[in-house]
Amino acid sequence: MGRYDFRPLRVHQTATQLLNTERISSTPAWYNVVGTITPAQALVRNQPLAHRQRKSRPRTKKASKLFQPQNIHYEEDMLRKEFFKDHPWELARPRLILEDDGKDPYKTDWSQIEQPQKALSGESVVQRQLWLRHNVPGITSGQAYDQARKELYDLRLQEDVERRVAREEAISTGAHFGKSALDIGMELENKEFDSWKEWASSQVALAQQKQAAMYTGNDNEEAALDADQGDYEAALEETSDQIPAQGQSALGGAMIRP
Repeated sequence: MGRYDFRPLRVHQTATQLLNTERISSTPAWYNVVGTITPAQALVRNQPLAHRQRKSRPRTKKASKLFQPQNIHYEEDMLRKEFFKDHPWELARPRLILEDDGKDPYKTDWSQIEQPQKALSGESVVQRQLWLRHNVPGITSGQAYDQARKELYDLRLQEDVERRVAREEAISTGAHFGKSALDIGMELENKEFDSWKEWASSQVALAQQKQAAMYTGNDNEEAALDADQGDYEAALEETSDQIPAQGQSALGGAMIRP
């Protein structure tokens, strides 16, 4: 028949011819259906589209943010950040963070920076600045910060004067104090300087020895050349008597050439 088989397309036509020639007595059950819905005319079967296999990515399910704590911001946070950025050494001061009943904030009055039940610290400046911003009309954040800092500096100066007076009074009554932190630091610094000085002196002496050793070889060569020159001159003097003078002929023997 060939490459393609067309017999399925001619089923209705073949059945019609058989009915007309009375070769089949009854009409097939599919005859009317095939006459109404003819078979497709496309002889080529289209290949189904191949689905691309997607790379399976491991699904890492992130934790839900429902149970994560929210960021809590207070007004004092920015004030603390600004103050301790300008005064980092305030963090080195010892602080007492213990509380008796947890009601210390209710026992303070920040209309003044000095509190009877609280030591002076950077937190005093923060709370004083916050009180000024909320209770003084028309004051800016910078003005409140400057006023709180000035009050802190005045109290720090007063504490320093009180310590010096107490030390002088104690010394006048016979008290003896040990070395201060400044004296101990100076002693340690002097000790390190002396050790460095010894090391630097040894390095300088070693460099000088290396520099002197660099010229030792040239001196030996010059001394050897001087010795060879002296030997040559001595040999020349020994043979000078045997060389005839100018205008005289040699009287036998081997002729000596300089």
